[in-house]
Amino acid sequence: MKIVHAVYSMEMGGAEMLVAQLCRLQRSHGHDVTICAYSKLGSLGEMLRDEGFAITILGEAHPVKTMLRYFNLFRAMKPDVVHMHNVAPTLQAAPGARLADASCVIATRHSLVSPPYNRAEEIKFSSFSWLWLDWIVGICEITCQNLRHAPLARRNRIMRVYNGTNPIAGARSEFETNRFNLLFVGRLAAIKDLPTLLHAVALATTRVPHLHLSIVGDGPVRLHLEHLANELGISERVTFFGQQMDTGPFFHSADAFVMSSVSEGLPMSLLQAMSAGLPAVLTDVGGMREVLQRSQSGLLAPVGNSALMAEAIVELATNDALRIEFRQRALSAFQQEFTLEQMDAAYMDLYRRARST
Repeated sequence: MKIVHAVYSMEMGGAEMLVAQLCRLQRSHGHDVTICAYSKLGSLGEMLRDEGFAITILGEAHPVKTMLRYFNLFRAMKPDVVHMHNVAPTLQAAPGARLADASCVIATRHSLVSPPYNRAEEIKFSSFSWLWLDWIVGICEITCQNLRHAPLARRNRIMRVYNGTNPIAGARSEFETNRFNLLFVGRLAAIKDLPTLLHAVALATTRVPHLHLSIVGDGPVRLHLEHLANELGISERVTFFGQQMDTGPFFHSADAFVMSSVSEGLPMSLLQAMSAGLPAVLTDVGGMREVLQRSQSGLLAPVGNSALMAEAIVELATNDALRIEFRQRALSAFQQEFTLEQMDAAYMDLYRRARST
């Protein structure tokens, strides 16, 4: 099967990491897999090129010109499947994919799609669902629910496919046994609300004096966060590691995974944490709530509430039996529902169903 994945770019990010893993697995199964990026190659794109993947960079242009470029590209490539990821690539590539006679034209929404809607954007996206797309995929049930309630939604074409990932390689290490190690992995952006996490750590350290937080990732708010940690008097308890290509050692040396986001779909880093058997403290939002309800492997705190997040951190740090139980549940839930192979199988089923109609 000839499969094309259309993305905005292949910079480092959760959705991009998912696409990279999916491309590798699909190629290992004998499929001809290529990538089209609208904006730029990015660090993940460079890695995939080094691995032998064909990647086309269209370059930013007027929307009509971009649509024409996609059409000409697909007409020359003759793909069986065009799989688009998120809104912009869908609006740009879906018409060309359908007009070039691709057997399956599918789009995945990797974000939460939270109300209140960007009404104009959702109307454009929903109208495309019946004009060009065979399937629209939401990466968790709440994303699908929000898509179904959007203006002009074609509910019979909306499907849920949980994100999946490869398990984190390696074995658990205990390089700091005198610490309780919290881990955050993700982009340092406002939507992650890391100030709430830092305030929670400052509160929790009064009862867990050996607490330490590792922050892996980079982004526009990093300098502000470093200043805040200093102001809160916890700079020695928080380490900023920046962007890391190999996050395995961080997962395997952590005791718990934390996320304080105000909005999330189904973050890859959470699934990676589950694959490493990490209990989690998460904000009660989006797909993160859904995962913890299914796995019962962590604790939820309200968005923006540093005091209750601190309470959850203290509960995990001081309750060994609960932490062990959560570790077992996290591993079990990951293996049952969130592996890369399970996600790929669900997508391949949708590809084949579209091609058979």
